[in-house]
Amino acid sequence: MRVNRILLSSALVVVALVVQVSVLSRLHLPGAVPDLLLLTVLGLAMVYGHVGGALVGFGAGLLADLAPPADHAAGRYALVLCVIGYLAGLIKPDNGRRKSATGPMVVVVVAAIGTTLLYAGVGALVGDTAARHVGLGSLLFTAALYDLLLAPFVVPGIMALARRAENDPLADAGSQAKKTDISSGWLSGGTGLRIGGQRGGLGGLKVKAVRARTARAGRIKGVKRL
Repeated sequence: MRVNRILLSSALVVVALVVQVSVLSRLHLPGAVPDLLLLTVLGLAMVYGHVGGALVGFGAGLLADLAPPADHAAGRYALVLCVIGYLAGLIKPDNGRRKSATGPMVVVVVAAIGTTLLYAGVGALVGDTAARHVGLGSLLFTAALYDLLLAPFVVPGIMALARRAENDPLADAGSQAKKTDISSGWLSGGTGLRIGGQRGGLGGLKVKAVRARTARAGRIKGVKRL
């Protein structure tokens, strides 16, 4: 990943995690908790593609696994968000822009349900049965509902920031100026070489002409002396 991607992704993930832990998790809503971290990963993945989405998802999930008050095994949420980020990045359009908001909203709903199922599945593999006591159906419904309500306020802004960082007008202008300077240098260098060659050729012709005249004058003088 490029430097601007890493810096932007790190900043957005940290802010999302802080808001998630300090605000959203304390709302005591029924069922699941709105997953701002998931929405951040989805927004970045739909701009960066499947590779960038997987990397961002893994980093965000690992940070969530290690941040207090985490009560599960480290790496569990990292695996889930890595898979979700990879799958969300597969639907990235070729031009990086979408004409309708329907697609991203569908992705949010599917990702919310998929994240809950994957998290519960990985928990069942490691012996965590908390989802059974809470009710998996209630978790799926509330997770999809909360994330869908929060997505219009989060995902478009994150995608816009990611696109702006990708375009980077200042960097493009600097690179264009650099290319212009390089091309100007090549043109000036080539012109100098051509002019130098022409000057050298003219100088050589003049020297040859002077030598020929001198030799001719010497021959004429020798004939006169005879």
